[in-house]
Amino acid sequence: MEEAIVSFAIERISGLLIHEAVFLSGVRDEVERLQAELKRMQSFLKDADRKQEQDERLRNRVAEIRDLAYDAEDVIDSFILDQVAHQGGFQGIIERFTCFFTKPYHLHKIGDQVKAIQTKLEDISKSLPAYEIPGEGQGSCSSSMMQQRLRRTYSYVEEEDVVSLEGITRNVLAQLMTEEDRLHVVVSLVGMGGIGKTTLAKKVYNHNDVKQHFDCCAWAFISQKCSPREVLLDVLAKVHSPPKEERELRENELQKRLFNFLKEKKYLVVLDDIWRSEDWDILKPAFPRGKKGSKIMFTTRNKNVALAADRRNSPIELPFLSDDDSWRLFKRKAFPTDTMESDACSKEFEMLGRLMVKKCGGLPLAIVVLGGLLATKRSRAQWEMVQRSIHAHTKQDNQYGAVNGILVLSYNDLPYRLKPCFLYLGHYPEDWEISKKELIRLWIAEGFISPSMESGGILMEDVAEQFLGELINRCLLQVGKMDDTGICVKTCRIHDLLRDLCIDKGREENFLEIIQPSLISHFTLSACMQRRIAIHPSKRYVSVEEEHQKLRSLLLFHNEELIELHISLCTNFKLLRVLNLVGINFVKWRVSSEIGNLRHLRYLRLACYGEIILPRSVGKLKSLHTLHVQVKFGYGRIRIPNVVFKLEGLRHILLFEGPHKDFVVGTLMRFPVRNVLKCIETLKYIWIEDSPLMEEFIHG
Repeated sequence: MEEAIVSFAIERISGLLIHEAVFLSGVRDEVERLQAELKRMQSFLKDADRKQEQDERLRNRVAEIRDLAYDAEDVIDSFILDQVAHQGGFQGIIERFTCFFTKPYHLHKIGDQVKAIQTKLEDISKSLPAYEIPGEGQGSCSSSMMQQRLRRTYSYVEEEDVVSLEGITRNVLAQLMTEEDRLHVVVSLVGMGGIGKTTLAKKVYNHNDVKQHFDCCAWAFISQKCSPREVLLDVLAKVHSPPKEERELRENELQKRLFNFLKEKKYLVVLDDIWRSEDWDILKPAFPRGKKGSKIMFTTRNKNVALAADRRNSPIELPFLSDDDSWRLFKRKAFPTDTMESDACSKEFEMLGRLMVKKCGGLPLAIVVLGGLLATKRSRAQWEMVQRSIHAHTKQDNQYGAVNGILVLSYNDLPYRLKPCFLYLGHYPEDWEISKKELIRLWIAEGFISPSMESGGILMEDVAEQFLGELINRCLLQVGKMDDTGICVKTCRIHDLLRDLCIDKGREENFLEIIQPSLISHFTLSACMQRRIAIHPSKRYVSVEEEHQKLRSLLLFHNEELIELHISLCTNFKLLRVLNLVGINFVKWRVSSEIGNLRHLRYLRLACYGEIILPRSVGKLKSLHTLHVQVKFGYGRIRIPNVVFKLEGLRHILLFEGPHKDFVVGTLMRFPVRNVLKCIETLKYIWIEDSPLMEEFIHG
């Protein structure tokens, strides 16, 4: 994650060096040195990313680098604001002329700030040799290594742990029993960590029909850090009794030995928990065509791995358990027959149990861990105590660590560019149906998708859609609705446990904070808060006061009970990039002209139940990518100034007039066609007419 943050800072500095070169006289060298130092830090962070958990000192150093990267980005954006302030009107012309002969105050300021950051980075750089990052097999046992030990699987399975898998089991058995005669027929079980892939694979592996169908069967555990040699030895040990000297063979010799043994057999080999296609590419030369009907079975969190291994077989995706099946599994763990009577369960504990099981969201691993914990609690008072503290303790108590550990493994395995995209999902309220297009626009506005990624006709929106697909294929995001074609994703959802992970990691990384006022409706900003704040109001009045100069995103979600919103001066968060204000019950909302001071604003979404009138100052928002305005009822109107259509960076305009998006009246406007909106990608719910009658909808 820190690597992504440093990367964003490097890109901002690169943009500054290109676009503001003429105004950097006297400090350009310092800025370039800062850029070079951050690039060196980025290389260090690549190595430290997955290993920092082993060493608290290393974690602290990584956090320091992250915060300095944030500071660097703030300095760059503040400098750009100062430049804008010095380029206005006649006075701006004079100042631009004199800047060639003198060094204005704001240049001194950025020079001092850059030097201060660079000095701190250099101090960190000098200390890095003391933080020897242990290689594989060195250093203390990290939590991920411990998790792998706990996760290491065997082909034995307890039948009582399998619930609601009858239909899928039949499907898997049918695929295994088909007599296909081709190389590397792969049957894949796909799903997020803890969904039950391995449990199902074990059940099928031990099925009598399977044992009788194949000449030999083998089970091998892969994991994130695949050791091909160990996998080959494991498989050899299962299919025949190898002599001791085989352990001394080189990897290519082991491949040849296994290949020769299997080539005349109808075999089944299970590769459990395979993460990367590259691992399969290394292993597959050891597996011959074999006799007709030979199979390889994968369990994986990444659908792309399954598709790459065998494009002729569709991966089998495991669903979450229903409420009833979740309860059945929970009862088996929480109410063993020798500790509690079934009638006591149903009468005294069922209501509490079902509430807690609901929190598990149908994830079998979470249910089993929770049931195991509550099996040790005998009284109702103990259960009530667990219920009160379950959310807080999910990430802090080792009794819950197995659930979180599985999920954290999936997060840690993400490419660094995907980590902020994933953590950003935490800002949505629980069980929120997330619009794919809205999410993509927000990712772009936040800077997670860089303009540098556009090439060969590929737009930032296309890159973002690829990122979304990757998160879905890794089972970190669930598909909600498909579009009318049935091909493309329209909405998505995030599992509650994964959302909790996003929130905790986001807070830890100084990335995201969720504010949910209950009794207190006044919310006071402060500089020590995270850089992105989402407010989920629960009362009828919310006041956002004071200042937070480093705030980048302010997201307020709609709540039917919210009738009034007060936000302090826009200049109190002048580096803001994303502003989402939804659910304000104004009859006529004249948006303050101060909004024009948010020069870095890239995403603006406003919604209310009456009329919305935008000021001419929105024409100053040169960085704006998305303008999304909505009134909730058909009698409302949206009035926008024609200066909006001169914003050359604007890519998406969405204007909704209606109770919801499925019933939209549309916004009537006269649209200046020529020489405007060169980058536009979306014009939605707009009626375009060239008529004087439409002028009342345009101010300015």
